[in-house]
Amino acid sequence: MSVTARTIRTPDQRLRVFVSSTLKELAAERRAVRAAIERLHLAPVMFELGARPHPPRELYRAYLEQSDMFVGLYWQRYGWVAPEEQVSGLEDEYNLAPPTLPRLMYIKEPAEAREPRLVELLGRIRNDDMASFKYFSTPTELGKLVEADLATLLAERFEESRAAAEALAARSAEQADNPPALPRTDVPVPLTELIGRDAEVEELERMLTDDTIRLVTLTGPGGIGKSRLALEVAKDLADHFPGGATFVPLSPVRDPALVPNAIAQAIGVRDTGDAPILDKLVTALRDRRVLLVLDNFEQVIGAARTIVQLLVDAPRLTLLVTSRALLRVSGERSFEVGPLGLPDVARRPVLADVVRSPAVALFVERARAVKPDFEVDQGNEEAVARICAKLDGVPLALELAAARIRVLSPSSLLERLDRRLAVLVGGARDLPERQQTLRNTIEWSAELLDDQQRRMLARLGVFRGGFSLEAAEAVAVDSPDVDTLTVLGELVDNSLISQQDRRTWTRFVMLATVREYALEQLDADELATLRERLAQFYLDLGDRIEFELEGPRQRELVGRLTDARDNLRAVQRYLLDARRYQEVAHLAWALYVYWWVGGHLGEVRGWVDEILASGAELDEPTRAISVYFTASIGFWQDPDGLAAQRLTESAELFHRTGNPGGEGLALLSLGIALLAREKPEPEQASDAFERAVRLFRESGDAWGESLALITLGRFSLAMGHAQDALDRFRASLALTRDRHDELGETIAIHHVAWAHLALGDEAAAEEFRSGLEESVEIGHDEGVAYGLEGMVAIAASSGAVERAGRMLGAAETLRAQSGLRNSAAQAMYQPFVDAIEAGGHAEEFERGRAAGRELTQDEAVEFALARMAAGDGS
Repeated sequence: MSVTARTIRTPDQRLRVFVSSTLKELAAERRAVRAAIERLHLAPVMFELGARPHPPRELYRAYLEQSDMFVGLYWQRYGWVAPEEQVSGLEDEYNLAPPTLPRLMYIKEPAEAREPRLVELLGRIRNDDMASFKYFSTPTELGKLVEADLATLLAERFEESRAAAEALAARSAEQADNPPALPRTDVPVPLTELIGRDAEVEELERMLTDDTIRLVTLTGPGGIGKSRLALEVAKDLADHFPGGATFVPLSPVRDPALVPNAIAQAIGVRDTGDAPILDKLVTALRDRRVLLVLDNFEQVIGAARTIVQLLVDAPRLTLLVTSRALLRVSGERSFEVGPLGLPDVARRPVLADVVRSPAVALFVERARAVKPDFEVDQGNEEAVARICAKLDGVPLALELAAARIRVLSPSSLLERLDRRLAVLVGGARDLPERQQTLRNTIEWSAELLDDQQRRMLARLGVFRGGFSLEAAEAVAVDSPDVDTLTVLGELVDNSLISQQDRRTWTRFVMLATVREYALEQLDADELATLRERLAQFYLDLGDRIEFELEGPRQRELVGRLTDARDNLRAVQRYLLDARRYQEVAHLAWALYVYWWVGGHLGEVRGWVDEILASGAELDEPTRAISVYFTASIGFWQDPDGLAAQRLTESAELFHRTGNPGGEGLALLSLGIALLAREKPEPEQASDAFERAVRLFRESGDAWGESLALITLGRFSLAMGHAQDALDRFRASLALTRDRHDELGETIAIHHVAWAHLALGDEAAAEEFRSGLEESVEIGHDEGVAYGLEGMVAIAASSGAVERAGRMLGAAETLRAQSGLRNSAAQAMYQPFVDAIEAGGHAEEFERGRAAGRELTQDEAVEFALARMAAGDGS
C-alpha cells in the first residue's frame, strides 16, 4: 500500500459498505445486513437509501467508486436485464466493483428455482480470488455472519495500515515546515447535502469566477433554497478568493442604514464610532479579493445604493446576494432560483422515476432525519410523488412536510395536505403563487400543533435573530404551569424553529419566513404587549449582569449578548420610538462593557445622539450618560471641539446623581481629550486621571480602578516616568487577576511589557508574548494588535529591521480589517519606527512591512510566537 496524503475524516465520514442484491426477493436479508453494518458504526450504501436524480447504472457506479467494501447477497433471481443491456444490474454491480475492493459474498440455500444466469454468475464468484463467500439460510444467520466477517476484515486492514502510518508520519514530518496558506473563510457549514442543484451551482460558480461580474443576486420566493444554494457556492469558491468568503445574515436587520454595520460585524470590523462605518469597510476591503454573501436582502432593499458604493470603492470585492426582489442597480446579474425537479404525476408514477426526482430525494433525506427506516417503495411511491407535486418542489415546504413522517404515513400526509391546501388560501393575492403555497404549508404545519404550541410559535415571532430559553419564558409565556422547554422541543421537532448549542447555553432560531407567519397570528394589542415584555426582559437583564460583565463570566456573557444583539437593537429602537429616553440610556450604560468589547460603541453613539437631538427635557442621569457616550467616542474626530466641555458637564452630572463610576469614566475620557488637543494640557489631564483613580478606589469599583491605573500609567510613560508607570500597570494587573477579568488582564500585561521595555528590562519580550497569547485565547482583536505592535519594538531594539516591519504591517492590516482606531501620535511603538527610518534602514523596513500586510492574523501570530520561542530576533 502506498500513502500519498494523510486522510482525516470528519465524524460523519464512516467506512462505506456497498450492498448488492436483487431488491424485492431479499428485502428481509437486506434489512438484516444494514442493521449488522450499522452496529459496527459503518455506513451501508444501498440503492433504496439514496433517492437521487441519476440513472441507476450511473448511480451505482458512483457509489461503488466511493465504497470501501463490497457485500453481495444472492438467492434465486438473476435480476432484470434492461433494454439494450447484456447483463442484469446485479451482475453489472459485481463487474463494476473496483478490483481492489474487498468482497464478501453470501449465498442463500436452499434455492430450488435458481435462475441459470445466476448459477453462471455464482460460478464466476467462486473462482474470484478476491472474493470470500459463505452460505446462509435465514436473515438472522446472515446478519451474524456479516457482522463477524466485517469485524475480522477491519482488524486485518488495521494491521496492514501500520506500515502505511509509519510512512505517512515520516512524510508529514518532512512537510511540517511548509504548511499551506489558507484563506480566511467564515461560511456556516450546512449539516445536510445540497440536493438537486448541480446545474445551478455550476452556473453560479462560472459567473462568480468571471472578473467582469461582481454582483450576482439570487432571486425567488421565500423557502425556495436561495440561502442554502449561496452557502454551497461560497464554500466551493472560498479557495478562489484569497481573502476568503464570508456569510452576512441580514434577516434580523430592518433598517437599511444598518447594513454596513451587519457587514462590518461579519468580517470583524469594529464600529468604535471614530469614523463612519462605511469608510472602515472600504479600508478593510479595498485591497482584498473577497466574496461576501449578503443573505435575505429584500427587507433592506433601500441599502442597494450603499452596496454599489462599496463595490466602487473596493474594486476587488465580489457580492453574492439572496433576495426576494432584485436590487435593480448597475452591474447586477440576476439568477432566479426555481423549485426542485418533480416526478411526473400525470400518469401513475414508476418507482425508478420517482426516486430520481430531486424533490423526492430531498423529501426522503429529511424524512429519514425523523424516521431513519423510511423508504420509498412500491407501496408508497405514488403518495410521495404527489406530496412533492402538491408542495411545488419548494425545499422549505418539503422539509416541513417531511418532519411529519415520524407520525404520519405518506398517504395520511397526502390526505392532510390536500385538505389544508384546499382550505388555507389566506395569502395576499399579489404574492407569487409559490409564496402562497409556502405560506399555506407553514400554516398547515402549525395547525398540527396543539393550542399551547401554536400560541408559543406566534409569540416567539417577536424575537429577532434568536432567543434563549430564559427569554422565551419571560416574553412568550403567561403561566408558570407551561413547560417551556418541552414546547420549544416540539417546535424544533416540527422544523419551525432550530436549536444551536453553544458552550454553556442553547440558542433557538426561527426562519425569517416562519417568523413572518408567526407575527401574522398576533393582533395589535398582543404584539404591543409582547414588545413591552421583550424590552422589560432586556432592561432587567442589563441590571442583573452589569457588574458580572466585569468579572469571570465576562466571556460567556459577551457571547450571550452577541447572540441577542438583534433583540437589543430592536428594544432600543422600540424605546426610542416611544421617547423612553431614560430607559435607552440606562440599558446603554448597563451593557457598557459589551458595547465596548463587541465593537458596537458607534451604534450606542447613534442612539444617544438621537436622544440629545430630540429636544426633550432629560433627567440628569440620562443626560450624563448621553453626553458621555457622544463626547467620549467622538473627540478623536474633533480634538479641538467641544469634547472636553461636554465631558466636564457629564462628570458633573454623574457627580450630582451619585454615580462615582460614571464620574470616573467621564474624567478618564476628559483627561485623554485634553492630551489629544492641538495644544495638549498635561497638568489638567493628570489631575483628571488622579481624581478618577480616587473615585473608583473610594467607591470599591475595582474594574474602573484597573482601567484608570492603565490610563494614568500611560500618561506617566509618556512623561518619561517609566518606573511610576510600571507600578501603576502592575497594580492594575493585580486587580484584574483578583476579579478574573480576562480582558482587563491582557490589557494590563501589554502595558507592563511596555514599561519593562522603557526600563531596558529583558522581561518585556516575555510579557508581550504572554499578552499576545492571552489575547488570541479570548478572541480580543485589539489585544492581538497591541501584542504585534509590542513585537515591533522588541525586534527594532534587537536590530531585526525586516522582522519589525513585518510585525507592524500585520498589525496595521488587523486594525484596518477590524475597524480598530490607531492614532500614530499615541502609538507607543512609533519612536522605534522613527529610529529605524532615521538610521538608514527604511527600505528594508518597508519590505518587511509590505510582507506583513499580506499575512493573515493567524499567520502573523504564529510567526511572532515562533520567533520568540526560538530566541531569534532576525
